[in-house]
Amino acid sequence: MILRELGRSGIQTSVLGFGAWAIGGWLWGGAEENDSIRAIHAALHHGINLVDTAPMYGYGRSEEVVGKAIKGRRDQVVLATKCGLRPSETDWPTGQGVLHFYGTDKGIAQDGKGIRVYKYLRAESVRWETEQSLKRLGTDHIDLMQTHWQDETTPIAETMSTLLELKNDGKIRAIGVSNVTKSQLAEYLAVGQVDVVQQRYSLLDREIERDGILELCKKNGVSLLAYSPMRNGLLTGRIDPNRKFGEGDLRNGDPKFTPDNIRKVNAALSELTPIARKYDLTPGQLIIAWTFAKYEKMHVLCGARNAAQVEENVVPGDIVLTEEEIATIEHLATKM
Repeated sequence: MILRELGRSGIQTSVLGFGAWAIGGWLWGGAEENDSIRAIHAALHHGINLVDTAPMYGYGRSEEVVGKAIKGRRDQVVLATKCGLRPSETDWPTGQGVLHFYGTDKGIAQDGKGIRVYKYLRAESVRWETEQSLKRLGTDHIDLMQTHWQDETTPIAETMSTLLELKNDGKIRAIGVSNVTKSQLAEYLAVGQVDVVQQRYSLLDREIERDGILELCKKNGVSLLAYSPMRNGLLTGRIDPNRKFGEGDLRNGDPKFTPDNIRKVNAALSELTPIARKYDLTPGQLIIAWTFAKYEKMHVLCGARNAAQVEENVVPGDIVLTEEEIATIEHLATKM
């Protein structure tokens, strides 16, 4: 498994990370705890030391499961979580935070009747969320704390200063931001070192190459954590065009997951077979290798519900593609 430094933190981190969104169950149609724990153990066994979770993944459920899985193995893990999304079943103070969505146990409510979830990054909230995460994860420190979404009502300087204080206190070791604009990232960097930016990035989602975020990361030694690199499973090439997704699954209603589009993507991915065979990979595994080849400080978060999925995800973790192969894969995106 290739290891890379996380930003300028000195933390050596596997190029592949375990994304713990799905094991929270929320927006993924549920998850089985024992399978999830075995999946994390399999990841550690195969050299994945980065585990990325968040309080919002199952309203704390993902963090609790991760905490159980790493008990007795904490020294093997680069533990990443997030802050900045606060569910509220009661009245929320006017003018504080930004209403992000209405949530239910199954997913996002379309009728405005679920729990209100706010983007909120005031100092007292960041500190409170950090303490709650430490309890759920069963640890005394978090290796990487990331702001999950950005709160336009809170000055970035206040949020970043609070994170720096938590770092000085030993509660966290590195600072990251997620779902940011280039200008927001620049504001964070003006206050202190950002080690990680976590953004959606895949062969089908390459905005960071166009909006200046990738360039700014390169200039400041910031690592990128690519989430949804397989576009929620679409880029595995294995989804049946006629598959029916369960209740609460975020792929329901997504135009990328219509039968016709799934067929188109599967057909395009099949063209990667010659390159995939060279490295003894599946087309989906080749896509993972392409993703972390795009930047020398790129890490790729791969979700898994069970150990078998982890064992498949880890295979490309030491592959180095040629420039010609990278270009061939990128050209394929024009057919999807």
